[in-house]
Amino acid sequence: MARKYSLSHLTVLGWTTPEMIYNAKLIGYDYVSIRNIYMGLKGEINYDLSGKNRLYKLTKKALADTEMKIHDIELAMIRDDRDVSSYEPAIEVAAELGATDVISSIWSPNKGYYIEQFAKLCDIAAQYKLYVNLEFVTWANVYDLKNAKEVVNTVNKSNAAFLIDTLHFYRSNVELSELDEIPESYLRIVHICDGPKEKPLNKEKLIYTGRDARLYVGEGAIDISAIIKRLPKDIILSIELPHNQRVQDYGYTEHARRCLEIAKKYFANLTE
Repeated sequence: MARKYSLSHLTVLGWTTPEMIYNAKLIGYDYVSIRNIYMGLKGEINYDLSGKNRLYKLTKKALADTEMKIHDIELAMIRDDRDVSSYEPAIEVAAELGATDVISSIWSPNKGYYIEQFAKLCDIAAQYKLYVNLEFVTWANVYDLKNAKEVVNTVNKSNAAFLIDTLHFYRSNVELSELDEIPESYLRIVHICDGPKEKPLNKEKLIYTGRDARLYVGEGAIDISAIIKRLPKDIILSIELPHNQRVQDYGYTEHARRCLEIAKKYFANLTE
């Protein structure tokens, strides 16, 4: 069975949603993963599609023109200063456009609060038949798979799942055996990229690589094949690979093309 690839918006963050859809189709991706939840963070680009604005209409047209599909949306951050109910308009629009999954991560130290909010997010998404994939992020409050499991097991929602990011998996020192304990139905998306051997303890260095300098699959020190072999064979491989220098050198289109081409070669070699 041929693997399916999605282009994560963080890889080509300067592209608007319709631009991303058209280009992903030309390059050869199967899906796109869009950032249509606007958090109002410093430097964040607003790709909000709610309210049926012009960007929504252009996105809808791009999907129709290309027959591309949106697999997931992000990022439903759980923070102390924002209730997850504010994400419902973005989730509703995503469902209308055919998305099936929402990505969430936790940025609050208050366990009681973030578990309550994650459960609420799952309930909101369930109204639109969407899954909520909890991603552990090395520099966030829920930073490894053990903590993510505690959240998902506690809320006990039928649409709660995990997102495995190969960079965070490696840098959070997750053991491969921890994946074997998770039922396949809870594993719906994996973010693939590579990274350097070094595991920084400094938060700023962790953030820099995660947001600005991820490596092509097979280029770094992460045993990506060992991770993927423990995931469902039909899991969507979402390429999340921001790299500012390569975007400056090649442009977004060529960078996104290289991301896909190199990943396909890597996984083809695994089956040979």
